[in-house]
Amino acid sequence: MLVTPLAVFIVGLALVPAAFTIIESFYRANPLDPPTRFDGLGNFRRLFASNAVLTSIGNTAVYVAVGVVLSTVLGIFFAVVLRRPFRGRGILIAVLILPWALPGVVEGILWTGIYDPSSGLLNGVLSSLHLTSHGTVLLGDNRWLTIILIELVQVWQITPLSALLVLAAMQLIPQELFQAAAIDGCGAWQSFWRITLPLARPGIAVAVVQALIVTLNVFDQPYVLNGAATTGSSVTEQTYFISFQNLDFGGGYALSLLITLITMVVSLIVVRAVYRRVDY
Repeated sequence: MLVTPLAVFIVGLALVPAAFTIIESFYRANPLDPPTRFDGLGNFRRLFASNAVLTSIGNTAVYVAVGVVLSTVLGIFFAVVLRRPFRGRGILIAVLILPWALPGVVEGILWTGIYDPSSGLLNGVLSSLHLTSHGTVLLGDNRWLTIILIELVQVWQITPLSALLVLAAMQLIPQELFQAAAIDGCGAWQSFWRITLPLARPGIAVAVVQALIVTLNVFDQPYVLNGAATTGSSVTEQTYFISFQNLDFGGGYALSLLITLITMVVSLIVVRAVYRRVDY
């Protein structure tokens, strides 16, 4: 009885919309083509026949690969740096959290100035080093360069949370283990590889999963930095375009369902592969 209010809230907030999405994904719902009617797998067939959707799937796969790897590696690095107390540690943690606290749209606008072809910081640095000519357009022309530059913005956003999750796991490791390892002649690298990394795996697993979920559902950064161009569009962007620009709500429901299923399956695989129960 105590958990009933929470259970009702969760069902109303999450499960009912999820069930509605599953049902509507099999219907052709378009206000420009009434009435709403059952279409079976028609929405899914049209999605996989769309070049824009297929391109966005490939883009999102690169977003996930780059984002998860970079944010996890950088998160572990920052967690190791912040693990021991030092002067200014609190200030450094506050600065580290700032990108994570900023909305994705705000970050996109900030980095638009950095990537700007005429007055952007990155263009200025590259042209001063004679690597590019002044006014080079970095976003939109080259697909892979566009994806990498957009994902760097998202990595800047999600790395702080990864670092805090891994740091929390590292704080639970008993100091006696490191002292015993030092007595046995283990160096810093051996202690990290044989003690810190294995015992921090629960935190690393959570960091990987949260990075995976965020990168699979990336929307703000590609939309703000690259607009509707297919060179950097994500699957979530295509859901928005299909639903609210093309008014094909059935296709939008179907693509949302696919994103949800992929997120669940890949997250479960990552948890089973990375997570290990740790008994100190």
